[in-house]
Amino acid sequence: MIQGITAIVGRPNVGKSTIFNRMIQERKSIVEDTPGVTRDRIYGKGEWLTREFRLIDTGGIQLADQPFQEEIRMQVEIAVAEADVILFVVNGREGVTRDDEFIAQMLQKSKKPVLLVVNKIDNAEMSLNIYEFYSLGLGDPIAVSGVHGIGIGDVLDQMI
Repeated sequence: MIQGITAIVGRPNVGKSTIFNRMIQERKSIVEDTPGVTRDRIYGKGEWLTREFRLIDTGGIQLADQPFQEEIRMQVEIAVAEADVILFVVNGREGVTRDDEFIAQMLQKSKKPVLLVVNKIDNAEMSLNIYEFYSLGLGDPIAVSGVHGIGIGDVLDQMI
């Protein structure tokens, strides 16, 4: 029985598709260093501790006027409306950006549970980078490395 739907949201190139692919254990979303590769919602199914769930990968939201930005934002809003839980993925190497602050405000208005996932934390020294994300007002940040799989189990535990 499928437990619920989780939308993965964030700005471009924070690792949303990498985390999505890892959680569904399949290379369904394209992972590319070029911003704007994911534009539509991409759906997948995963399982954690015998519980099935559905995930929605979304394109990156940014304030700068970029091609397809309005359409991407609409797709993200649909995914957020469909979701029971939202994974807000940020880049732990780059710190909090204006785009992150904008997205955090958007997600707070949704009144849905949000898990703040600080990606690209590839080693213990980098884990100190998560503390500045408390400023987004979304609770305790969870340090992960989508590429290496570090912390993904912690996110899945809270998601389920």
